[in-house]
Amino acid sequence: QIKTNFESNLNLALRDYNVTADRHSEAVDTIQRTLHCCGVQNYSDWERTEYFTQRGIPRSCCKSQDDCSEEDLKDPSKAKLKVFVDGCFFLVTSTMESKMSVVAGISFGIACFQLIGIILACCLSQYITNNQYEMV
Repeated sequence: QIKTNFESNLNLALRDYNVTADRHSEAVDTIQRTLHCCGVQNYSDWERTEYFTQRGIPRSCCKSQDDCSEEDLKDPSKAKLKVFVDGCFFLVTSTMESKMSVVAGISFGIACFQLIGIILACCLSQYITNNQYEMV
């Protein structure tokens, strides 16, 4: 369900992508630059967006920022050589799945500390209760 939601939200972010300081657009740019990917499934996903009709594929997809011209980004056949061709959906989900063991390990460690705290609290409570009767 998380994968399905992420994919639909990524598709929505591509559809609504614009150049203004929109946080969804910034997130798409960051994902594409960081993971070296472009689009949801592949770079051709951009061809179905309104942004593509105006400006082509975003510069965040470029392999080299110096070698990407706006004309190249408007032509899908030229853009294929200049942009990352892999989609971001698979890369993001595989990255998340590879980090799940770390998250699970940290969660288990925190749970163990909580359990130790509960056991020590019970021991302290028992100790206080036993000593009260001796003092009287």
